[in-house]
Amino acid sequence: MKRNLFVVILLTIVLLPHHVQAQGDFDVRQYYTKYEYRIPMRDGVKLFTAVYIPKDTSKQYPIMMMRTPYSVGPYGADKYRATLGPSKLFDRDGYIFVHQDIRGKFMSEGRYVYHAPIKTGKKSKQDTDHSTDTYDTIEWLLANVRHHNGRVGIWGISYPGFLAALSLVDSHPALKAVSPQAPMGDTFIGDDFHHNGAFFLAHAFGWLAGTAPSRSNREAAVNRQRGFDYGTPDGYRFFLELGPLSNVEDKYFQGSVPTWTEFMKHGTYDEYWQSRNVPQHMNRVKPAVMTVAGWFDSEDPWGAANIYRSIESRNPDAFNIIVWGPWLHGGWARMDGDTLGYARFDSKTSLWYRENIEMRFFRSLLKDTTTPELPETWAFMTGGNEWRSFSAWPPREATPRTLYLHSNGAASFSPPTSSSAPFREYVSDPAKPVPFTAVTTTRMGHLFMVEDQRFASTRPDVLVYESDILDRDITIAGPIEVTLHASTSGTDCDWIVKLIDVFPGDAPDPEPNPAGVRMGHFQMLIGAEVMRSKFRNSLQNPEPMKPGEITKIVYNIPDKFHRFRKGHRIMVQVQSTWFPLIDRNPGIFMDIYKASAADFRPTIQRVYSGGATRSSLKLLVLD
Repeated sequence: MKRNLFVVILLTIVLLPHHVQAQGDFDVRQYYTKYEYRIPMRDGVKLFTAVYIPKDTSKQYPIMMMRTPYSVGPYGADKYRATLGPSKLFDRDGYIFVHQDIRGKFMSEGRYVYHAPIKTGKKSKQDTDHSTDTYDTIEWLLANVRHHNGRVGIWGISYPGFLAALSLVDSHPALKAVSPQAPMGDTFIGDDFHHNGAFFLAHAFGWLAGTAPSRSNREAAVNRQRGFDYGTPDGYRFFLELGPLSNVEDKYFQGSVPTWTEFMKHGTYDEYWQSRNVPQHMNRVKPAVMTVAGWFDSEDPWGAANIYRSIESRNPDAFNIIVWGPWLHGGWARMDGDTLGYARFDSKTSLWYRENIEMRFFRSLLKDTTTPELPETWAFMTGGNEWRSFSAWPPREATPRTLYLHSNGAASFSPPTSSSAPFREYVSDPAKPVPFTAVTTTRMGHLFMVEDQRFASTRPDVLVYESDILDRDITIAGPIEVTLHASTSGTDCDWIVKLIDVFPGDAPDPEPNPAGVRMGHFQMLIGAEVMRSKFRNSLQNPEPMKPGEITKIVYNIPDKFHRFRKGHRIMVQVQSTWFPLIDRNPGIFMDIYKASAADFRPTIQRVYSGGATRSSLKLLVLD
């Protein structure tokens, strides 16, 4: 991104205009009139759209739009949503708000397709996708809705964030500002349902059962409200008793969730998945873009970082910025942002973001028609608990340092001295997988992203590497590169690596503390990621492991910005199951979606530490 940046410290002291500062109750019905339309697309399909127009028609307003598969209800011109924009600040400031049900969902016509592929090249009237639907909607609004100023902004979180990103493809000329927030970028590489080819079982099962069934739109709405009945709160037991993935259809879905059926036919990164990759389409981006991401987003950690990076590399002159905060998935929009689980951030980070970044971005571009005075990157440093601005992400000031995993269980910035290949090993048994959380749940949830890892560190099938007590602060910023030199007795296995901040023994307990948690030697998860061995060289063309052969495996843990404080320790855990977050690997090279119960067997995993087989984590460190 090429442009001059103002001294961004000013941003922390400049006050917003009075009319957007006021908080408290705000009655949407008092200030807006709601209209409902069925907007025709180029192929004749009509999309249900709710439009809220300010009652004060003495001025013109920008259009703020959000498209969603999750319903724009309540339905009926006399029924109003409690909040119209990204936050109440927008409702008070005055915009024309547009909410639209996408194809095949709720009150819109057409057929719903999970993450409909992006079509390229010359398009006919029947060649529709989310990009053309957005374009056609904007065109209709400009021609049929009064009191607009001709400028449009789009925002969305998660799936709506994915839709916001796709609005950038062959965008409408009136589209001036887009904010993809926690957008899905690729659900085989690193978002939602797969990470490096490993299937995120608990999330995929729950989300697809509620959101992608083959029912009518109204029936789907009722089903989503009710949710899937697991018959137990114990997800570990439910999914273990389920057995292999091939049992899901017969036991539960029986063809009623076609997207699940599709998934089970595509166990590698084939055309089905490749056509749904968003970053590859971020060419000729004209609107200003602000991507928003959470350090502890369990659903879409890959999409935000890589959509931002793709726009940056393919459109060097675009206004393209990214905001990172200490949030779970979408937490910046619905929480104060001062806590997450037992983590404390010392300020209301979400409120600060909404007032000083989000509002400024859209208001500058849509109302003031000026370039917002925002840096390339705003990032909140966990551990240090402060906002920092950078001219690039990762910060250019960060330098790589290697944290080595020693065979005696130490984690150190000094390399092992042994010229041989010492190792540590464990038996990974798919019949007794390592749980991903100590909490009883059927859902993936979010708080496991900052959870105390002591429940896992004592298991014999988890390797633990720990540093000495730090004699100074160490601040990391950016992705974390994992290099394992490892072997398995089977022909496939998973490798889960976790980076952990170990608090001192006398760390103070939270206040208030109704749960009675003790923070002494708390093992706070900072980041983690999985690599399915067969995909180590290619997601398209999997390869078996050779039993007992030392193999180099390299992959990234998603971006982090964290300060390990003096007096803390850095810990790394390595394991091969993380259940039921990730489906179980049978330990043999095969299409796991078609595995039978007889295919699953224990395997012996080894992680090597010496000579040319030094396992390590490469951290980007800020001095």
